Amino acid sequence: MTPPATLPGSPRANVSPLARWLERATVVCLFLLAFAAPVSIAATQTAWLLALLLWVARFAPRPRPRLARTPVDYALLGFFVLTFVSSLTSYEPDVSIGKLRAASLFTIVYVLAENVWSSKVLRALVVTLVASCVLSALYTFGVFAVGRGVKVLEMTPESTLRAAGVREGDTLLSVDGAKVESLDDVARLVANERPALDKTYRWTDNRIACAWDARAACVRVYREENLPAFNVARDALAPGAAAAGRLGVTRWSRGRDERASGFYGQYQTYSEVLQLVASLALGLLVARGRRLDARALLCAAALACLCGAMLLTVTRASWAGLLASSLTIVLVGARRRTVLIFSAIALPLVVAGALVLREKRGVGFLDQRDLSTTWRETVWREGARILVSKPRHLVVGVGMDTLKRRWREWGMFDQGRLPWGHLHSTPLQIAFERGLPALAAWLALLFLYARTAWRLARRATDRADWIERGLGLGALGGAVGFFAGGLVHYNLGDSEVAMVFYIIMGLTLAADRLTAR
Repeated sequence: MTPPATLPGSPRANVSPLARWLERATVVCLFLLAFAAPVSIAATQTAWLLALLLWVARFAPRPRPRLARTPVDYALLGFFVLTFVSSLTSYEPDVSIGKLRAASLFTIVYVLAENVWSSKVLRALVVTLVASCVLSALYTFGVFAVGRGVKVLEMTPESTLRAAGVREGDTLLSVDGAKVESLDDVARLVANERPALDKTYRWTDNRIACAWDARAACVRVYREENLPAFNVARDALAPGAAAAGRLGVTRWSRGRDERASGFYGQYQTYSEVLQLVASLALGLLVARGRRLDARALLCAAALACLCGAMLLTVTRASWAGLLASSLTIVLVGARRRTVLIFSAIALPLVVAGALVLREKRGVGFLDQRDLSTTWRETVWREGARILVSKPRHLVVGVGMDTLKRRWREWGMFDQGRLPWGHLHSTPLQIAFERGLPALAAWLALLFLYARTAWRLARRATDRADWIERGLGLGALGGAVGFFAGGLVHYNLGDSEVAMVFYIIMGLTLAADRLTAR
């Protein structure tokens, strides 16, 4: 095995103080990157850019570090090159070229793979990523316990809120953009115009808008995954001192209907990140084997926290992705007895998920009555139609984010009758925006990455290498879950998800190099 002191990018005795400082500062940024990824996109991108800058600067002082080749180089670099070509040939080059910054997040893979030079650092980074995501899950539980907004349970027939359009079961989130936590907050903000309110104020969310009006307050509510807003007349409040009487509300509670979104503010993004990190936690638990010690218990507790938070996101695709990931991890890395135990645990979890889905969203797992399902089917047909309509689309695509400007011209989203967005499928979105060659490169990347993770899990059999083996199992399962969830979500298009995916990939490649004989 190559001694750590001679590995590419590792500190060496003969390097200058500046080079040694750059190497250590890069490692510090990697820890910031791993800690910030489940918490803040801004902090994560800042840590990534700093680490990238320090790594590039390290090539100035001699001796320069040697670059280590990885099994995914051709596929990963080829995917970015094809993305760059599709941006140059885009229908809207200015838009597509602007998206190259998000596409360049793939450099996270190399920043980690080339700068993690010891098993000690590798293991600490893996633990940091899982621990940070557990903290976000604990925050999610706290938010759920405390509640958010004011859920209206019962109203009088002459209620001011009822007259404005609010229904029983709605959760009041804000009035004129200010968050509300009690009926007193609602009554006070409705009665008194906010002095600092911009006269051009216009609360918008997706397809719903509430224009500013000095005589009415804009009340935003949560209603079965929608966020409508209503104008409530300020002078229509009933006289009296009690807020409940003035608003015509007879019973209320704190709102707990919104789907969990962690620190991101978007439940689909959060659920995809949880799938990746929960897969990593399960891989570590399986790699720990039969040793029921403190470390195994910590892995089990982390996995339970992440699964609980994921349940609160009520996101079917990510649930299915985690199930596929878990099956892969257990079948590849566990003994037969563990497989039976996993099956016994998974069945009640699947039943619980179905009950939560029915309770929170009012739909089944596969339900044609669900508007999000029929919406996807419509945009998939339209995207496929545009893709095959011209040879250039098949070769280089239409360009990243061109859809935002051209969807009317192409008659998409049911001629504008459906809310516009992306195609909610990673393979289709890649082919649509970047062409079939780019899709082939992406699929090749996933295959090579999964093979590397499988090889790492098979190679790291020593008891001292259980974190490396767990990383291999978790990365393999996470890749399977990422692909499965990406069939109905454009998870690669979420920068938060892409960064966590690339972080785990970079750690896997570093572990593959460190454990190579």
